[in-house]
Amino acid sequence: MENVLQHYGVLDTFKRIGTRLSGPCPIHGGSNPTQFRVDTEKNIWNCFSECKHGGNVLDFIAKKEDVSIHDAAIKACEWFNIPLEDVKTNGHSAPESEEHTSPTPAAKPKSAPAPKSEDNTPNPPLKFKLEKLDRAHPYFAERGISQETVIDFGLGYFTGDKGLMVGHVVIPIHNVKGEVVAYAGRWPGDPPEGTPKYKLPTGFRKGQELFNLDRAIKEPAGKPLVIVEGFFDCMMLHQHGWRKVIALMGSSLSPAQEGLIRKHTDSNSHVIVMLDEDEAGQAARDEIAGRLAKFCFVKIHLFEEPGTQPEHLSFEEVQDLIGGAP
Repeated sequence: MENVLQHYGVLDTFKRIGTRLSGPCPIHGGSNPTQFRVDTEKNIWNCFSECKHGGNVLDFIAKKEDVSIHDAAIKACEWFNIPLEDVKTNGHSAPESEEHTSPTPAAKPKSAPAPKSEDNTPNPPLKFKLEKLDRAHPYFAERGISQETVIDFGLGYFTGDKGLMVGHVVIPIHNVKGEVVAYAGRWPGDPPEGTPKYKLPTGFRKGQELFNLDRAIKEPAGKPLVIVEGFFDCMMLHQHGWRKVIALMGSSLSPAQEGLIRKHTDSNSHVIVMLDEDEAGQAARDEIAGRLAKFCFVKIHLFEEPGTQPEHLSFEEVQDLIGGAP
């Protein structure tokens, strides 16, 4: 995206903060310096003004040039001297919402390998329980997590000196039956360079589970089911009194997760998709809502301020947004 913006001569009009760029929309020719945002690490973009659209590099070129994804790929090859024969041997799938489609699958842009088919093997329940957990670690207070919530969700800072979770706050992940199938580890604070914020055990299939589903399905059928991205989004809404909430543990909805939601909802059910107000959340929420709308009533919640996450909401805001005290 950065190279493409440079090609159009507009990169200098963008403000850079880390891996993010923001500036006027080059597609509809806007002037607002924050209406168009780019994540250079994920290579995605979003226009929050007239376009109300987002996507990857080829989506941007297709919109800007008013051409198909196929033609956008050809243009990119010409601009950046990418051998066309290389492009033809690499697969790329355009988003389902893309309006411009190619009648033939001829020349396809160079991209990452196609994702492997989903592993539907269930995550087995763990045969052990992590001990040596410090439930009074200051990180919980820093995140606004109460001791009641810490105990309720089985959280704790692992004080042991061996194992994957050394130096991490651990978060038990349950399957729909309430069995612990994995522990997620969160570095308490900003991790050292090269260290990821979260750890998940090797072999754990995250797409097979929905965090907190085992308890959310016990809530009254008439209450909306709120879908968020992260563990702490889920725990804070739960702490603020809205307990019918589940977390995707990311910004994408797997087929297995969709199946779990479908199994525990019907045509009278209300679902609120409340993802983070950032590029990933904005790019994912319409697609997720579209899939769920086939079998239940779905509402997308939009935060007014960029960067807002559900965990930032106060008790009063949660009650106002979701529908009153439970």
